[in-house]
Amino acid sequence: MDIRSVCIIGGTGFVGRAVADHAAASGLRVRVVTRSEPRARELLVLPTLEAMVADPHDEKALERAFDDMDAVVNLAGILHEGGRATFQRVHAELPRKIVKACHASGVQQLLHMSALGADPQGPSRYQRSKAAGETAVRESGAPLAWTIFRPSVIFGERDHFLNLFASLVRLFPVVPLAGAHARFQPVWVEDVARAFVGSLGEADAAGRTFPLCGPRAYSLSELVEFVASTLGRHPKIVPLAPAAASLQAFFLEHLPGKLMTRDNLASMRVDNVCPDPWPPQLGFQPSPLEAVVPEYLAENASRAKYPRFRHFAGRG
Repeated sequence: MDIRSVCIIGGTGFVGRAVADHAAASGLRVRVVTRSEPRARELLVLPTLEAMVADPHDEKALERAFDDMDAVVNLAGILHEGGRATFQRVHAELPRKIVKACHASGVQQLLHMSALGADPQGPSRYQRSKAAGETAVRESGAPLAWTIFRPSVIFGERDHFLNLFASLVRLFPVVPLAGAHARFQPVWVEDVARAFVGSLGEADAAGRTFPLCGPRAYSLSELVEFVASTLGRHPKIVPLAPAAASLQAFFLEHLPGKLMTRDNLASMRVDNVCPDPWPPQLGFQPSPLEAVVPEYLAENASRAKYPRFRHFAGRG
């Protein structure tokens, strides 16, 4: 496949920004679909990138977005439901619309972001909806070449995972932890982006599902301890029993920002680790968490001091 242009759905998000950056650096013409032009402002510095304001759930708008594009990358996803943004709508219905628009617009290749643990019989609505999205992609039919990626939890400078724990251990001497024994195999956002962009135009990637995990698996409590030690903190981590964990998730899902929901907790019943090593077809090995996280956590910690300095100087 000769891929010279790519349209990204979800291109202004955490993973999307990294994928757009890698795609532009590879010389590809990049189109990012966004509901709000200001959200794409940071990306407009990329020389080959254009932002298109459109509703990705509008099928005609999708066809216009995919017009003259060789490939499409679907990164749309949510961890928490809210309003019209339901798991069913974002993870299952949108992929079906994307597949249909790809066929209508003559797109050659579709790269789809799923999730490790996607399963039609999974314990959470999140996992079941991700499995439904995969089914829509796999049933897309010729001539559309598809590839599905299933990452474990993704970390990076702007993540909402390790940075959340960093905030908690800075604020509290005791951290009650639901799902403390759940296992994850975190993968760096730059490695995920590299896997996506490196698969564009690759015939060997067609019809494949690639799990994406970092080199090592950790329990959730081990990840919190790692973040705390990186920041020089020593909180007491208290694993919660299932009933207490469910109660904590119930209260947290009703707070602004939804730090955790009962559906998130249900997902953690299944270990989020890869059954196989990093796919050799991708041509590189993933970076270890220990080599990446200390750099951005330390930098973010320094930035976090500035508002406090301004406050004590009478400026905030």
